[in-house]
Amino acid sequence: MQTVQISDQTSDAAPARVSRRHVFYIPGYDPFPPRRYRELYRCESTDQARISGYQIAQRPKTGAGPYGWVVTAEVDGLTAESEVNILEWSDIVKDSMQAGVFATYVLLVKTAWVYLSTGVLFRLFRLRAGPGIAAMYPVVMLVAQLLIAVAAALLVGWGLSALIPAWLGYLLGLGVVPPILQGFRKIDGRFFVHYLLLDFAFTAKHRGRNPPELEARLDEFVALIGAALLDDAVDEVLVVGHSSGVHLGVSVLARVIRAGHAAQGRKLAFLSLGHAVPMQSYLPDAQELREDLRYLSQRDELFWLDVTAPGDGCCYALCDPVSCSGAAPATGKRWPLMISAAFTQSLTPQTYRKYKRRYFRLHFQYLCAFDAPKDYDYFLITAGPLALAERFRDRKPSASVSHACYLPESQHLS
Repeated sequence: MQTVQISDQTSDAAPARVSRRHVFYIPGYDPFPPRRYRELYRCESTDQARISGYQIAQRPKTGAGPYGWVVTAEVDGLTAESEVNILEWSDIVKDSMQAGVFATYVLLVKTAWVYLSTGVLFRLFRLRAGPGIAAMYPVVMLVAQLLIAVAAALLVGWGLSALIPAWLGYLLGLGVVPPILQGFRKIDGRFFVHYLLLDFAFTAKHRGRNPPELEARLDEFVALIGAALLDDAVDEVLVVGHSSGVHLGVSVLARVIRAGHAAQGRKLAFLSLGHAVPMQSYLPDAQELREDLRYLSQRDELFWLDVTAPGDGCCYALCDPVSCSGAAPATGKRWPLMISAAFTQSLTPQTYRKYKRRYFRLHFQYLCAFDAPKDYDYFLITAGPLALAERFRDRKPSASVSHACYLPESQHLS
């Protein structure tokens, strides 16, 4: 089994005590404004501080730059201040979600064809069944919604055929299909059918490559992180990627290090949460992402902690994003250090039962309070007085980490 190598040199060079920290949070495929993350952080950090017995406070951020806020935490008599910034790309997400109902069905066919014709869907199922089922969910539900609308049209046509010619009755009955499908879309906030399809369609549109507008945005993120690394008053620069924000974080940090921004000192850290990297890295044209994964996995300029949980059906739990993408080098692989958030142990049975069927909510649990946190506490990591490298310096990878890869050999990096 492949293991993560963490040298003493890296740990010793990384700052142990953090007085000031810059946090850059990269959301997943999310159309909501960044203030939603501010309110989530405020509410959940208050709950976690009460449960765990430390002090935390939040205030608005002043000055230029991306949307954010400032957090002050006092833990065991030590105080740290963190500036949290949201690296926003929700406008790009919104633009990709403008398709009408019938255009959505066209996207359904195109997206299904990409994943099926390339064999990616079957390989993803072999890797982990849960995310594969999540990928099939919008397909099944959209087809079911269409069948319901067509059945309603036939029923209306049958009723009208008693009054007018049958052919005309059934033709008029088709008029109920659009409003029924529109009605399903209006309640999509309860089922996330259209949302998930559009997420997969966005990934599949360029067969694993990022669209040009997103590439340009990632370059902006690189500049912001690079500037923070040059600030001598900052002890740690922590990049957090959640869901599809993880593979964006990989590409951003690879560019940051290639540009030499992280060459001075080792205060750069990466926290990846609930990753779904194979959904993109398994696509045939994701060569650049696979190269970034390999590059980042060998660098000593950062500390990379990956956190997933088997209870999260929307992520590739305990699947090494580098190895399972066919990007692991033959020697010298250092990252990521992979641990489980262990929802069934860190949440009470009552809380876990409450969220067990709310899959989208569980996918965001990494950003929320835990009833009985183990060594993973999002708020201590992003606001506490210890650097990520110090906090997890002696941590071993969780059991059952998988390095399996089901990509064709032709797509493995040699």
